[in-house]
Amino acid sequence: QVQLVQSEGGLVRAGGSLRLSCQASGRIFSQFALGWFRQAPGKEREFVAVIAWTGESTDYADSVKGRFTISRDNAKSTVYLQMNSLKPEDTAVYYCAFPKTSANWLPRFEEQYDSWGQGTQVTVSS
Repeated sequence: QVQLVQSEGGLVRAGGSLRLSCQASGRIFSQFALGWFRQAPGKEREFVAVIAWTGESTDYADSVKGRFTISRDNAKSTVYLQMNSLKPEDTAVYYCAFPKTSANWLPRFEEQYDSWGQGTQVTVSS
C-alpha cells in the first residue's frame, strides 16, 4: 500500500491560481501513473488529470483542459496540479490517487486506483 500526503488547498478568487502537491511513499513511485480527482458538494468524484510514469504523457478532463497542468518529480516522489484561471465550478475537494497497477498508461477511472490522498479543499469565489 502507498501513502499519499497532500498539500493544503485554499480559497481563491475566480481567475486566480493555486498549486496542489501530493507526496507518495511506500511504493516505487517512478513506475506508476498518478492521477487527480475531485468531488464537489452533492456530486460524485470525477477524474481531473493523470500523468504517465515517464511524465511525458498526460490526460485531462475536458472541463479543465487548457487551465490545469499535471506534472511530477520522481526524485521527490511528488505529483503536482497547477490550476490556473480558476472558476467557481472548480470548487471541490481534490484527491491525488495511486493506481492499482503500473500496467495502465493513463488510467482515468476511480476503480483503477486503490490509494488516495486525504483530500484538499479548494474553494473559488466569484
